[in-house]
Amino acid sequence: MNATLIAVALSLVSAGAYAAAAVAQARLAGRTEPSAGAFRMMARGAWWSAVGLNAGGALLHVAALKYGPLTLVQPLGALTLVAAVPLGARAAGRRVSRTEWRGTLLTLLGLAALLLAAGGAAPHDTLSLPEALGVGGVTMALVAGLSRPGTRPGLRHAAASGITSGVASALTQTLTVAATDHSGPLLSWRLVTVALLVSFFALGGLMLSQTAYRGGLGAPLAVVTLANPVAAAVIGLVLLGERLQGGLLGLVPALIGAAAAVEGVILLSRTQGAGGAEAAPAPAPPGQPSRVVISGPGPSAPRAAEPLVLRAEPAGAPAGSR
Repeated sequence: MNATLIAVALSLVSAGAYAAAAVAQARLAGRTEPSAGAFRMMARGAWWSAVGLNAGGALLHVAALKYGPLTLVQPLGALTLVAAVPLGARAAGRRVSRTEWRGTLLTLLGLAALLLAAGGAAPHDTLSLPEALGVGGVTMALVAGLSRPGTRPGLRHAAASGITSGVASALTQTLTVAATDHSGPLLSWRLVTVALLVSFFALGGLMLSQTAYRGGLGAPLAVVTLANPVAAAVIGLVLLGERLQGGLLGLVPALIGAAAAVEGVILLSRTQGAGGAEAAPAPAPPGQPSRVVISGPGPSAPRAAEPLVLRAEPAGAPAGSR
């Protein structure tokens, strides 16, 4: 079989494994109390199923990189979003809405533009020990800032998860290139430190995504899928000597792609919020306006507890009538 076909097949199966893991994490998050700690979550079999699917997806992704270039394999990883949105809807017993499809499509088109602009030759450079430590320090600072209390915790945790996963991928590339070019000992301080950073950020990304999925699947997964290659591309451009395709003109499709991806995330975020909102009460039929009056014990004097009484009255009746 052609090496390119092998890379495509492995990438497709890897995306499917990542998508199934994301759905499993989202369902587990929906059944877990927000105050539940990490050790309590790890005691559940569903958590380890998600871990196994993520590990399988990662191994398949690494195997795909052996047969195909990064510019082919990395864009195919965005298919995780395409597979996860319908899988999540099926698990919830509903259909994928038009808005969800539009948000998914815009996010994928934006990702494709960003990845094509940043695409290049196979990697040869690696991070030095000071560079790896610097990347680790900056990443930890970003994650700490994104994890602070405030609005939109799900999307901020998703961004932190995507950043840590992208950094882990960039550091893994350093390990892979250093191990295959035989330029030095495998047990050097640099490679051991990089391996520890990879393990730390990979586990951190998994835990952060689990927290992000408590508010839903579509928008957090879109943010993770977007932040991951962006973080890796920044490391490649700044530290590994990679260049945008087309020079400064390459910024044009990159900016257009970023705008499309942001719009897609916004659409997915809106559908996520609408899906989690409480249903509004049905309006009264025309000609029969009514309201619900809740009667209970008055606050003036304490007395025995009484059950609440619900009854409908015409809208024009006085508020205190019985």
